[in-house]
Amino acid sequence: MKKNLKIVTIGGGSSYTPELIEGFIKRKDELPIKELWLVDIEAGREKLEIVGALAKRMVKAAGLDWDVHLTLDRREALKDADFVSTQLRVGLLDARIKDERIPLSHGIIGQETNGAGGMFKAFRTIPVILDIVEDMKELCPKAWLVNFTNPSGMVTEAVIRYGNWDKVVGLCNVPIMCSKIAAGALKDKEEDLFFRFGGLNHFHWHRVWDKSGEEKTKDVIEAAYTSPEAMVKALEGIMSPINPNNNIDEDVEQKAGVQNIPNIGFLADQVRNLGIIPCMYHRYYYITDDMLKEELEAFEKGETRAEVVKRTEAELFELYKDPNLSIKPPQLAKRGGAYYSDAACELITSIYNDKRSHMVVSTKNNGAISDLPDDVVVEVSSIITSNGPVPLSWGSFDSSSRGLLQHMKDMELTTIKAAVTGDYSTALQAFTINPLVPSGKIAQTILDEMLVAHKEYLPQFEERIEFLEGKKRN
Repeated sequence: MKKNLKIVTIGGGSSYTPELIEGFIKRKDELPIKELWLVDIEAGREKLEIVGALAKRMVKAAGLDWDVHLTLDRREALKDADFVSTQLRVGLLDARIKDERIPLSHGIIGQETNGAGGMFKAFRTIPVILDIVEDMKELCPKAWLVNFTNPSGMVTEAVIRYGNWDKVVGLCNVPIMCSKIAAGALKDKEEDLFFRFGGLNHFHWHRVWDKSGEEKTKDVIEAAYTSPEAMVKALEGIMSPINPNNNIDEDVEQKAGVQNIPNIGFLADQVRNLGIIPCMYHRYYYITDDMLKEELEAFEKGETRAEVVKRTEAELFELYKDPNLSIKPPQLAKRGGAYYSDAACELITSIYNDKRSHMVVSTKNNGAISDLPDDVVVEVSSIITSNGPVPLSWGSFDSSSRGLLQHMKDMELTTIKAAVTGDYSTALQAFTINPLVPSGKIAQTILDEMLVAHKEYLPQFEERIEFLEGKKRN
């Protein structure tokens, strides 16, 4: 087993980095880290320097002798790396604002990883990740790629399918919060419960059992509609719960911080019929009209999620500048991404130490979900070994969710193909089959507008963008 680990984080200037550093510090006795490299691009230089200085203070305050390097040279950082994590955002938050506001201007869902916005994030991100993989093949061929970049499932799929790189795991913090919701609902400890997740990134369902082996899934669902206060108490400072009446008081909402997803409740009869617990992002598909109404109200006030996050992030970096700050500030919870470090750092230590941790990750299906091909990427409960994730069997979904799952997987595959090839008709096809995008001319109109708006980050679509711009001039 190698000592003196070298861990590289691409997108090191992210406001999330202190969370990651804290996670490594907590696991200092499990990970013999020698070098931590934080990498960013020229546009992120200032943020990298600010957050990098804080990272160095955190490591020093913990009494550790790790070498923390800051660089804009990705290849320098990747040389002989053991683990590479990615948390980048192509186009920064201004691109996310466009992803949300352009669809909303046409009266459809505008969201970071769902609908038109999610597809465009994939279009911008996947070619960059594949370039990173090519560098890894040359400079650190034995390294594991730990991807936290959204849309995490699609990025992971692209790395395996088009990058021909199997040593990759996609991560998300949402399953962790779902587990905490269930524990809060049952008034039980997480460690006394067993969870099984199945689906796709930001599109999974889960089931729960207690120590005796009795399934408690229906109890969690009932608690959501009969005692939501138990979940609120468990999740203050994290994320508001599944709640049928949106009846959490304002004080609790403020304690919970800024939310990634509006707290609008699922329909009780529909979720009871499912018999499995949906994740927060299913709101966009199960109660689309309610979610759209909420988003449009925020849109009109200039308070889309991306716009709020941009202001929150600016405040965070002002805090990070404080030379006396040597811990992760509590205000970071408002940024979203709670438990990010628990996911990323636990995955790394489990691979390194062959811990066999039980985690929910994006990985090859390999038969875990019988309704999908073995070679596609799914988000499932897995045992993390030194050889990577071993997915646990979910089995087959009921007809109430199976078709939607298969539809979404095919939409993802079509989106990834468009991102890699730059083929306009494939991109239009992806828009057409996405449940959150109307088909026909409105889909094409939004696609064209977003292509031009993001042209700086979409070289693979250059020919089509030039055509659209010429058509507009004429």
